[in-house]
Amino acid sequence: MGVLWPLAAVVCNLMMAYVVYFIARTVFLIENWSLYSEYMTTSHLLELFRGGVMFDTSAILYTNAIWVVMVMFPYHKKNNERYHRVCRWVYVVINVLMLAINLCDVVYFRYSMRRTTGTIFQEFSHENNLGGIFLTEAISHWYFFVLAGLIGWALWKGYRTPRILWVKTSWVMYDVIFLLSLMAYAPFSVAGMRGGWTRDIRPITVSNANNYCDRPTETGIVLNTPFALLRTYDASTFENPGYFKTQAELERVFNPIVTPKPTHEFRKKNVVVIIIESFGREYIGAYNKHIPGYKGYTPFADSLIANGALTYKYSYCNGRKSIDGMPSILSSIPMFIEPFFLSAYSVNHVSGLADCLNSKGYETAFFHGAERGSMGFMAFARATKFKEYYGREDFVADPRTRGDEEYDGWWGISDEPFMQYMCQKMSDMKPPFMTALFTLSSHHPFRVPAAYKDRFPEENPDMPIYPVIRYTDMALQHFFESARKQPWYENTIFAITSDHTNMSAIDEYRSDIGGFCSPVIFYDPTGEMGSGMVDAIAQQTDIMPTILEYLGYDQPYLSFGVDLLNTPAEETWAVNYMNGIYQFVKYGYVLQFDGQQTRAVYALEDKLMKKNLVGKVPQQQQMELELKAIIQQYMERMTENRLTPQEQ
Repeated sequence: MGVLWPLAAVVCNLMMAYVVYFIARTVFLIENWSLYSEYMTTSHLLELFRGGVMFDTSAILYTNAIWVVMVMFPYHKKNNERYHRVCRWVYVVINVLMLAINLCDVVYFRYSMRRTTGTIFQEFSHENNLGGIFLTEAISHWYFFVLAGLIGWALWKGYRTPRILWVKTSWVMYDVIFLLSLMAYAPFSVAGMRGGWTRDIRPITVSNANNYCDRPTETGIVLNTPFALLRTYDASTFENPGYFKTQAELERVFNPIVTPKPTHEFRKKNVVVIIIESFGREYIGAYNKHIPGYKGYTPFADSLIANGALTYKYSYCNGRKSIDGMPSILSSIPMFIEPFFLSAYSVNHVSGLADCLNSKGYETAFFHGAERGSMGFMAFARATKFKEYYGREDFVADPRTRGDEEYDGWWGISDEPFMQYMCQKMSDMKPPFMTALFTLSSHHPFRVPAAYKDRFPEENPDMPIYPVIRYTDMALQHFFESARKQPWYENTIFAITSDHTNMSAIDEYRSDIGGFCSPVIFYDPTGEMGSGMVDAIAQQTDIMPTILEYLGYDQPYLSFGVDLLNTPAEETWAVNYMNGIYQFVKYGYVLQFDGQQTRAVYALEDKLMKKNLVGKVPQQQQMELELKAIIQQYMERMTENRLTPQEQ
C-alpha cells in the first residue's frame, strides 16, 4: 500500500479510474464494432475517445465523491490502518461497480442504440424475470467477469493511501494540510463535474456528446453509462425551445389538433392493431427486393404484402424501445428525449385510438401475453381508455387454453397460443370492436418454444433473432387462418407494425435512420382500403389518423402523424429522436437536427448515409422550419398538459 500526500494520492487513484473507463470504452467498441466499422477512421475514433474524457471526468468525480471526502476529511484520528482499509474497499467497490454498469451496456446497446438512462428503473420496475435474462447474458459473456475481477485486483494493488508520516507529533498541522488539500481539490472537482470552468457553462448532459460525433450512434462511444444514469435520473425531461414566438405562427407551420371533415358515413369496421416485438423491415423479404438473393424470414408477412395489403416503402418507428412504440402507434405521440410515459408527464391527460372509438360504441381491449403491469403497458392501456386488458393471468384462467404450459419461461405466453386466445376473445366481443396486441416471443433472449426448435433452428450465431422472427411470422399466419373463419373477419381492418427494430446484419439497417425501419402494413380483407407498395413515407404515428380518417371519425383529436390515404406522397414524413439528435424524413431527405442547428442532411436513397449534404439541399430550410414546429408543439403540450383537443 503506497503512501502519498493527500492530494497526490487522490490524483493517482483517480488516474487509475480513468484507465478503467478507457478499458470499458475499448471493450464497448470491440463488442459493437459492426455498428461503426463502415465509416470509422482512426482520426475520428481518436476524437471520440478525446471527447469521452470529459464525460469520464464528470462520472469519475461524481461517483468517487464520497471516497474523496472520506480520505481528505481533516480529522487526524482517522489516520489508522483500519480506516485506510475501509477507504480502500470503498474506492475499489465503487469503481468496479461503475465498470460493471458500463459492461452491461456493452451488451444492451445493440438493442437500444443508446446508453442506458434513468428511465430504465421505471421501464422494468414490474418485471420479475430479469434475473434469468441477466444470468443468460452473464453466462454468454463470462469473460466480462474475468475482466472485472482482474481490474478489481489491479485497483486494490495499485491503491495509494493518503497519509503524512512526518506530522505524527503535530496533529494540528495534519488537519491543516488535509483541509488545504480538500479546498484545493474542490473547485477542480466542481468544474470537472459540470464539464467546464466558466460560470455561463451549463452542466453537460448526454446531448453534449454530439459535439464530437458525426452520427448519433457514435454517442455510445463518447458517453459512459454511469454518466448517462446520473444525468437523467429524476431529471426534467422536456423544455419549450421557443422557436416560434406566437401560437398563430407555430400553428401555421404545424398543428397536431386534427379536425376531421368526413365525406362519408362512419364505417363501423372492427380494428385490430398488431404490434410485433422487434419486427423490423430488415427481416421482411418484401421490403428488401433490392438486395440480391435476400428472401427474408417472414414468408407469411411477404404473402400478405403481395396479396392485398397496403404497405409503405419508407416506413419508420418513432423510438427504439417498446414503451416508445405504444404511444406512437396507439396515441400518435412520438418519443422525444425520453419515453413520456416514464416521465413526470405520464399523468397528463392523453387520448388514443381506443378512446376515440369508445365514443362510437366500440368494445376495446388490449392484449399482451406477459404478466399484468409488465413494461408499463397496462398503465398505458388504462390511461388511453381501453375498456379491457388481457394478460398472462387471463390466458391461464381461460379453460379454452393450456394455461401456463404455454409459458415461454421468460416473458410470458408464447405468441402462437396467445394469438389464438386473442382470436377467441374477439369472437366473444360484440362488434364493432377495437383491439391491440403486443407480442413478446421475438424479445431477447430470443427463445423459440421447444416444440418448434427443430423447425426453426439457429441459422446464424450472430443473429439469434432470426428463428424467433420466423416463429412469430408463423404464429401470425395461424392467427389469420383462425380469424378468416370468424364472422367478424371480413369487416375488420388490420394494422401491423413493430414496436422497434432490433439486431441487424445488413449495413443499410445499421445506419442512423436504418435503425428505425419498421413496417407499416394495413390489411382490409375487402380490399376497400387499398393495396400495394406505396412509394411514400410512413411512421407509427400515422397509424391512428389513417384508421380514424378511413372510418370517417368526425371528432377532433391530437396526432403527430398524417392520414396516409389522403396525404400526397411528397407531404408524408417521419420523425424520431436518437441520442440528442432529431431525425426528420421528408422530401426525399433525412435531416439531423440537434435542437439548435442542422448537423447533417442525407438523401433518402443514400442508404449508408455516407454523403452529408448539409447546406446543399434547397429543402433544408423548410425541413428545419417544419421540424422545429413539431418539436415545439410536442414540448409545449407535454409541459402544459395539452395532449387532447379539450386542453388545446
